[in-house]
Amino acid sequence: MDAHVLAAYGLEPRRFDVQPFGCGHINKTYLATDRAGDAHYILQRINTNVFKQPQVIARNHRLAGDYLARTQPDYLFPRIIPTAAGDDLHCDGTGYWRLTPYVPDTVALNEAASPKQAYEAAKQFGRLARLTANIDLSEFQPTIPNFHNLALRFEAFERAVATADEARKHKAAQLIEAMLAAASIVETYVALVRAGTLPDRLMHHDTKINNVLLHRDTFEGVCVIDLDTLMPGKILSDVGDMVRTYVCPVSEEERDVSRVVVREAYFAALMDGYLSEMRGALTALERELLFYAGEFMIYMQALRFLTDYLAGDVYYPVTYEEHNFDRARNQWALLTELRRKEHALREIIRECL
Repeated sequence: MDAHVLAAYGLEPRRFDVQPFGCGHINKTYLATDRAGDAHYILQRINTNVFKQPQVIARNHRLAGDYLARTQPDYLFPRIIPTAAGDDLHCDGTGYWRLTPYVPDTVALNEAASPKQAYEAAKQFGRLARLTANIDLSEFQPTIPNFHNLALRFEAFERAVATADEARKHKAAQLIEAMLAAASIVETYVALVRAGTLPDRLMHHDTKINNVLLHRDTFEGVCVIDLDTLMPGKILSDVGDMVRTYVCPVSEEERDVSRVVVREAYFAALMDGYLSEMRGALTALERELLFYAGEFMIYMQALRFLTDYLAGDVYYPVTYEEHNFDRARNQWALLTELRRKEHALREIIRECL
């Protein structure tokens, strides 16, 4: 990392120790520690292959931060620190950088190891949604257009099936058939969009547990981080991604699909945590769609993995030939388990509401 990046923020480079930080796969993240004091900063180089307009990310972040500073001054929202010139981002000629405060005594977990952790993380995402429920969305822009547009994801899947290498299409034949047979999930989404009755909210769009900071000792929720995809969207995105990533004891990388199960205690914890903040803010339709949110996100991720496999692995990094196929199988198994437990999970939602 070039020392001029720190200098752009008015920081003396020789005073800071800069080390890679965290395990994120999109942006390059560093912890900058002042050797002579207690100053710590998170410095990130934005991946412009994924985020084509970094200025949009910074603007959305600033709009949300300004609103929360006015309306909820005690709420911890790690805001972008401007450069010495007053800019939200620093461009060094090769890329864009941003600086945010480091939050001490916190951890970001890669997976929920207890229902309490799932509850605390979901509560933080619910709190952010509740506190921004009345924000003016007209000034926000999508940081990734059509990021969770299931109809477009399905169209891309159909194109991939039509143009796929015959060997890959044969390998994935049963999974392709299963995904096509579950297309009612897409039809429900299309109907909701056409009806226009599902409200837009300021959504995080990437509610994995490692995008929440928890207290290092108590695991109580502290704040939400990684706001690259903070933009208008539907509650399906945030609730659905928590279901997708909290309820299963193994990740989407697990090849043994017999280990892919839905843990009801974790499902109950995340619903209880989220609804402890959002219960009174949800519309009747949003309440009805809480179970569907899980179907929506898991199905979409299975589609995306399978589409990439059929297209020749052009998006997700892979380490072996069938990597994306195995990821798609994993997500299909999770969707199957979710649907198998639908009655019990809907009862959990009813109790949480």
